[in-house]
Amino acid sequence: MNRAALLVLADGRFPAGGHAHSGGAEAAVTAGRIRDAAGLEEFCRGRLHTSGLAAAGLAAAAAAGCDPLLLDRAADARTAAPALRQAARRLGRQLLRAARTAWPSTDLDALAAARPQGAHQSVVLGLAARSAGLTRLDAAYAAAYDSVSGPATATVRLLSLAPLDATAILARLAADIDHVAALAADAAQRVPTEGVGALPAASAPLLDIRAEQHAARPVRLFAS
Repeated sequence: MNRAALLVLADGRFPAGGHAHSGGAEAAVTAGRIRDAAGLEEFCRGRLHTSGLAAAGLAAAAAAGCDPLLLDRAADARTAAPALRQAARRLGRQLLRAARTAWPSTDLDALAAARPQGAHQSVVLGLAARSAGLTRLDAAYAAAYDSVSGPATATVRLLSLAPLDATAILARLAADIDHVAALAADAAQRVPTEGVGALPAASAPLLDIRAEQHAARPVRLFAS
């Protein structure tokens, strides 16, 4: 097992297109919900336990070998806002391109052929983890971490927040990330017997609403 591949996959420098997305942080800043480090921490914790948990479950299931097309439909069902579905597919398309270069596999090639417009990022992430020889728990960790690291990095740019403060927030969320990854990996293990309904479907309606509002703004720094 090549566990070092997890570091590559979770590295913010991996060319997966995440630098152009804020994970809802820009909309929250615009709405006045994030004004400082305390607001960012609250936002990240909420995102981790809702959309982050759902993404981690899908990634873990893909890494465990579940049908990625079935999981992609499950991801659609768990993503109420059209703007977020579009962003997830855009990110998935870029991640798939990078993953096929880093860890070539027939599984990734098949998904690219079946979803030329892009599969959901969480599903691609899990399949990339599988292609890299990682476990479902590894994939869950990567997805859970991504759900908070993206907003934290974006808020540094949006509010000129001190990078040290953003890093400290991620460190304080470590136990929450452990918990979410474990829940997601356990749920993924039950999919073969219980179906995709076993996967988390936690939602964050305010993120959905703000994503649609953000997509309609004529001027914005981040795509989502």
